[in-house]
Amino acid sequence: MLTDSIIDRAVRAALDEDCPWGDVTVETTIPADATGVARLVPRQPGVLSGGRVFAAAFRLQDPRLEVSLERPDGSAFEPGDVLATVRGPVRGILTAERVALNFTQHMSGIATMTRAFVDAATAACAPGAAPRIVDTRKTLPGLRAFEKYAVTCGGGHNHRFGLSDAVMVKDNHLAALREAGLDTVAALRAIRGRIGHTTTIEVEVDSPKQIPLALDGGADIIMLDNFSLDDTRRGVELIAHRTVVEASGTMTLDRIPGVAATGVDVISVGALTHSVKAVDLGLDWE
Repeated sequence: MLTDSIIDRAVRAALDEDCPWGDVTVETTIPADATGVARLVPRQPGVLSGGRVFAAAFRLQDPRLEVSLERPDGSAFEPGDVLATVRGPVRGILTAERVALNFTQHMSGIATMTRAFVDAATAACAPGAAPRIVDTRKTLPGLRAFEKYAVTCGGGHNHRFGLSDAVMVKDNHLAALREAGLDTVAALRAIRGRIGHTTTIEVEVDSPKQIPLALDGGADIIMLDNFSLDDTRRGVELIAHRTVVEASGTMTLDRIPGVAATGVDVISVGALTHSVKAVDLGLDWE
């Protein structure tokens, strides 16, 4: 998903935004032949994501720069650990520093938050029984591939990447069907007839009463949206393993253990990307 071409395109755009006509500061203060070594060091605990992106920022700024990634993505780190080392022309290091850190801090923030949600779900369930923690489409425009990749670095999984991946009939779609006088079950069955055999259908429900309709319509996945814990347990019982059960709606770290223990298969968490706080990383000179 996060290919080298996607990385290079986004990083090049970020460098062009930050330095459209050259870096006037380094060009007037740093000798052109000066070389140095800088290390990526965290100021707080976290989980790493974005090593390739970090390296790309320096490579694209100055191909003479050498970047050694000391830890793989997905690694937990503590303050003072060395995560990467950059060697070469000082001008290039200083010019690319902020772009490299912006990407890596943001992606590591997502990975760190995801790991916390995964750990909370795992602790609430018997071994091997924890639901998947997945992301949503609530991502920054243009950065979806980066953010969804960061979720996997934290031990989470990806929901659909975009609107083209799967049929997902949400509350507004169902409301529009009702306004048009269309039967939900018939509409879902008609959708099945229009899509390929590999395309899944997910249906969002906001009360247990809607579950039989989704089942009769042939849903592959049923999303229990903003259900109470009691209703979530009831929903899992009603569905009885006939579809994948997803819980969604204002998922916080405090809520995860209770929801995970209800027996759902998946918990989708928009906060993994839309409310994440960057991890504090710095570039320290040797």
